[in-house]
Amino acid sequence: MPIVLGMIYLRRTRVVFFSEILDKDHDGAVRTMYQLISRINAERYEFLFICGTGPDELYGFECLKVPAFTVPVNKSYKLALPALVQNSLKEKLRTFDADVVHISTPSLLGEFALKYARQEQLPVITIYHTHFISYIDYYFKHTPFLIDFIRSRVIESQRNFYNGCDMIYMPSEGISRWLGDIGVNAGKMKSWKRGIDTRLFSPAKNDAELMRNMTGNNAPVILFASRLVWEKNLETLFDIYDGLKATSIPFNIIIAGDGKEKSVCEERMPDAFFTGRVDHETLSALYASADVFVFPSVSEAYGNVVLEAMASGLPCVIADGGGSADFMQQGINGFKCSPYDAGEYINKIMLLLNDDNLRWNIIQAGLSYSSTFDWDELADVYFNDLNQLAKQNHGQLLPAE
Repeated sequence: MPIVLGMIYLRRTRVVFFSEILDKDHDGAVRTMYQLISRINAERYEFLFICGTGPDELYGFECLKVPAFTVPVNKSYKLALPALVQNSLKEKLRTFDADVVHISTPSLLGEFALKYARQEQLPVITIYHTHFISYIDYYFKHTPFLIDFIRSRVIESQRNFYNGCDMIYMPSEGISRWLGDIGVNAGKMKSWKRGIDTRLFSPAKNDAELMRNMTGNNAPVILFASRLVWEKNLETLFDIYDGLKATSIPFNIIIAGDGKEKSVCEERMPDAFFTGRVDHETLSALYASADVFVFPSVSEAYGNVVLEAMASGLPCVIADGGGSADFMQQGINGFKCSPYDAGEYINKIMLLLNDDNLRWNIIQAGLSYSSTFDWDELADVYFNDLNQLAKQNHGQLLPAE
């Protein structure tokens, strides 16, 4: 309901929020969305959520689901099909009368949302969540003759989509450079990283008994935490495992996460300990209790798990690629390695296990770095930007907090 103060007409900023998936904790992208959604001030903002899969409502706001189908190459992911319900969807949007459009993904639903926004002359904000271009080599490795064609089509699609938006929140400098290189207007990009809950992810969660119960010994623990899918560079993870086994030095490797390639991982790493999918409390204890975090993925737009590990006092050895690489000052708060060079990862892992002084310094630098990422500050930026964008189309709106 609009509010009248004296003769000034004030109305809540109305945001229609499009996202393929809004199932809480589905992945890092959805967890990022929930950090914003959970902070909506209902006195200042009215949201309508439209998704392929998700709940019926989010924090008191309607969540409208459209038909969706499972992606053949990734059965954990569903794509919404707005064309099947476009008449009723357009009517819902007309009734809602949005001031600004938030689009999560350049998908069929995202394209529908962008077309709607352009027709209604509404400003569009988006967050770059997923570096889809890095998935192509993994998903089409059995049909290599298609890779160049598909890559060119994805680049063209992403260039057109992001140039059609008014504001793009960028997770890292590396991803910003990539978008600029494919022709996206740099003036639309805004640095907006991710926050970290340092009460949840903390060295205080260390639990040596948890590790002993899980492994049955006191050997050093190397942790990998992620969805178990090929685009996480699992082949290099397997090579790291093989190389460490060849040293005959006692170690444990714990694989935290689930995914369609879990059975392959279990076969290739028979002595690893697999937790399956874990909740954040368990994950925080694993981070804080392990000795080294290894993460060879180059497909991350951001890489939440690396920041979570740092905040937990766990030194990181990661790939020099994707958004995660931006976190790392080489040899200061962690190590970056040539993405597919297992020997380099092994060298840095052994360095951390054998040099207590180096390990201590890297842990402290990681804790200091991760403490600067604050979700409340990032949410304030987001809601202020929503208000500023919305003012382009309507008169006086309720100010952001």
